[in-house]
Amino acid sequence: MKPKRTADLSLFLAVTGLLLASLAFVYTASAHFSSIRGTSESMLFNHAKKVFLSFAAMLFFTKIDYHKFEKHTKWIMLSSLLLLVMVLFVGTRELGAKRWLALGPLSFQPAEFAKFALVLHVAALCAAKQEIIGDFKKAFLPIVAWAIAAAALIAKQPNMSTASVLVLITFGIMYVAQVPMKYMLSTGALAVFGGGIFALTASYRVQRMLAFVGHHNASTDKVTYQLDQALLAFGNGGIFGVGIGQSKQSMFFLPESYGDFIYSVIGEEYGFIGAALLVVLFGFIIVRGFQIAKHAPDTFGRFTAFGITMTIAIYVIINAFVNVGLMPVTGLPMPFVSYGGTSMIFGAAAVGILLNISKHVELLPRASTVSLFDRLERLFRPRSEEGAQPA
Repeated sequence: MKPKRTADLSLFLAVTGLLLASLAFVYTASAHFSSIRGTSESMLFNHAKKVFLSFAAMLFFTKIDYHKFEKHTKWIMLSSLLLLVMVLFVGTRELGAKRWLALGPLSFQPAEFAKFALVLHVAALCAAKQEIIGDFKKAFLPIVAWAIAAAALIAKQPNMSTASVLVLITFGIMYVAQVPMKYMLSTGALAVFGGGIFALTASYRVQRMLAFVGHHNASTDKVTYQLDQALLAFGNGGIFGVGIGQSKQSMFFLPESYGDFIYSVIGEEYGFIGAALLVVLFGFIIVRGFQIAKHAPDTFGRFTAFGITMTIAIYVIINAFVNVGLMPVTGLPMPFVSYGGTSMIFGAAAVGILLNISKHVELLPRASTVSLFDRLERLFRPRSEEGAQPA
C-alpha cells in the first residue's frame, strides 16, 4: 500500500506540546532543589537538552518506514536483554537499585529500551504467528518467554513496577492478536502469584503495601510522607491553582517533585483545571494512538501501534493514580512531562514509530470527532466480526 506523505499532525502537535510544556513544569518544580547544586536553572537546562533530543528522536523515527523493524526485532530484543544483563554487573547503583548503565559519556536506563524493544518483538511474533496463534507450544510460549526474560532481569535490579508493566503490555498485545484467553488467564494468575511472592521479599515493598491499605506505624508513616505531601499540593491548588511558580510543596517538602510526583505540583500551581486538562491531552494522544492501531494496513503495524499506545496509557494512569493515592507508590514517571532523559527520549522515539505507521493509513477519522468508548470497542471487537485483517 502506498503510504501517505505526512504523519498524523494532531498526534505530533499533542506530543510536541507536552514536551514544551514540560519545560515550564520542570522549572517550577525543580528550581529550589536545583539552587542547592548551583543555580535554579541548572536542572531546567539539563531537561531542555533532553527535550531537544526527544524531539529529534521523534522526527528521526517518523521518517523510518516501520516495516524495516519487523525483520530485525529479534536482534533489537536480544540487544536489550544484553544491556539488562550488563546493568546488573556494571550498572550504577542509585537509591539501592542498579538501573543505570554508563556507556562513555552517556548514561541511560536499559529497561526503557527493553520496554519498547519488547513491544516491537511481541508485535512481530504475533503478526508472524497469526496462522497458529492458538497453538500453545508454537505461539504462546515463545512469545511469553521473551517477556519473562526481560521482566525477570528488570525485577532483579530491582524494578518491580517496570517489570510488571512489561508483562501487562505483552498480554495486551496478545489479547488484540486473539491469543486464547485460557492461556493468558492461567499464565496471568501464575504471574500475579509469583510477583506477589517476590514483592514480599523486600521490606520496602511490604511497607508500601501496608501503607496503601491504611496500616499505620512508624515505618509506613515514612513511606506515606511523599504521598501526604502530594495530596497537600493538590489541596493547595484547589480549582484554579496558586499560580505558576508559586508551589509551596516543591520547596523541599515533596521529594521527587520534578520527577515521579510532578503531577501533584502541576495540580498545585494550575489547579484542578490544569491537572484535568493534562489528563484530557493524554486521553487525546491515547485515543489517537488506538485509532492509528485500528486503521493500520497490516497486523505488525496494528500490534505495534497498540503496544506503544498501551505503554503510554499505563504509565499515565499509574503515575496519576499514585499521585492522588489510588495506587501504592511506585517509581514510574509521567510520560513526556517528568524530569529525566531515558524515558522521555525512548518514549518520543516510540511515538515517532507510531507517527510513521499513521503515514501508511489511507484515512484516519478526524481528530475532532474522536469517541473514546466507540473506538476502543471497535479495536477489541473479535476479528470474526471485522475480517481476518484490520480495516
